[in-house]
Amino acid sequence: MTYELTAGSLSKLKIVDKPLPPPAPGEVSVAVRAIGLNFADVFAIWGLYSATPKGVFTPGLEYAGQITAVGEGVTGVSVGDAVMGVTRFGAYTSALNIDQRYVLPLPKDWTMAEGAAYLVQALTAYYGLVNLGQLRAGQTVLIHSAAGGVGTFAGRIARQLGAYTIGTIGHADKIPYLEREGYDGWIVRNKRTFRSDLLRALGERELHLIMECIGGKIFSVGFETLAPMGRSIVYGAARYGSVGNRPNYPRLLWQYLRRPKIDPQNLPEINKSVMGFNLIWLYERAELMHEILGELATLDVGKPVVGHRFAFEDLPAAVRTFQGGRTVGKVVVEVEGR
Repeated sequence: MTYELTAGSLSKLKIVDKPLPPPAPGEVSVAVRAIGLNFADVFAIWGLYSATPKGVFTPGLEYAGQITAVGEGVTGVSVGDAVMGVTRFGAYTSALNIDQRYVLPLPKDWTMAEGAAYLVQALTAYYGLVNLGQLRAGQTVLIHSAAGGVGTFAGRIARQLGAYTIGTIGHADKIPYLEREGYDGWIVRNKRTFRSDLLRALGERELHLIMECIGGKIFSVGFETLAPMGRSIVYGAARYGSVGNRPNYPRLLWQYLRRPKIDPQNLPEINKSVMGFNLIWLYERAELMHEILGELATLDVGKPVVGHRFAFEDLPAAVRTFQGGRTVGKVVVEVEGR
């Protein structure tokens, strides 16, 4: 059973009964038991993500499950193994074939839901903070959407590296979550007061790095506040999100026309930088992905936090809940007995 649609509206997302062929050489077949939701899923469903496949496709970037068959030449994994994996779309399903490079053993004390909540978040957080951000001990990092999947791991990784962490959230009821996670400071985002709130949270500290996924005025204020040699790592733009089957196109157009603009000729004078990436780029470089996962394994980042669970039949409702911005941790869809 697989969810399919042509990009444009969440209402087009339908379950179809689609038989899975045997795995090709180098591939494994996986019975999917849990699916992790991501912002890229929403933008792909709407057709706003540049990497969205043309025509009918299955959304979804990450999952966990059990190997049911292996193709010719596969080594290191066997039928019956519990695994977690990433895919360039196609995870909204009960079974899939995938190149064996993109599955990893599920840690023995992890549930399937936890496995589906790890790879995209941890890889995004680490690559942004370390590979691009070059975060160092004693520096200060501002992490937006700090109660989400990426924000949770970004905070943990940054603190493991000895950084001071300030998280931003959209609603005050998420403050207890940030307290439990160990954030050093936090801000409930408000465009009108964000500059003063950020300065208050910083105190005498300089701001060295931003994990930026909001955009608009929040991006501009953060960039302006960065210290010399500061880096803004852009990996999303949640301000374009909204609740509903389709995007709010008039609002999107207004936001797009008013988006922040950076003059590259001014960057040497202010001595700051903006860098951007998405996980599809990292997916195409499997060796680098495994290198990052190896470095992550040397840190004590703990288990993923699964904040919300939905049944496979309720996947569209899970996406709508995710759109609402009131979730904490990871939203996971569980596939039972298929």
